[in-house]
Amino acid sequence: MTDKRYQVFVSSTYEDLIEERREVTQAVLELDCIPAGMEMFVASDAAQWELIKEVIELSDYYVLIVGGRYGSRTADGISYTETEFNYALELGKPVLAFVHENPDDIPQGRTDGDDKSRELLGLFEPE
Repeated sequence: MTDKRYQVFVSSTYEDLIEERREVTQAVLELDCIPAGMEMFVASDAAQWELIKEVIELSDYYVLIVGGRYGSRTADGISYTETEFNYALELGKPVLAFVHENPDDIPQGRTDGDDKSRELLGLFEPE
């Protein structure tokens, strides 16, 4: 009998949370699990979204990291990160969400610069 190795999909905006993603990925590896995430592909078109959906479907867990950016948006105006999160919920995946406690303390270079993105980030409240 072999032990199951769980796959964990790690989701966040990318450039502003590189170090945080690295730390979560390392923790996932230390738990003898398999990390998966968007750094393997670019979430920029319908074909890529189908691939991302497949990886989420194959994952056992979904981990979300929310910092100071809402992220690039789909044609529907929803960020790819929120779209991934909603899909994981729709599938009933166990979700672990890490939300920055004090987003106002995040350095300006790691936050959204436009009012619409800040507004959408404020509305995106994973539970």
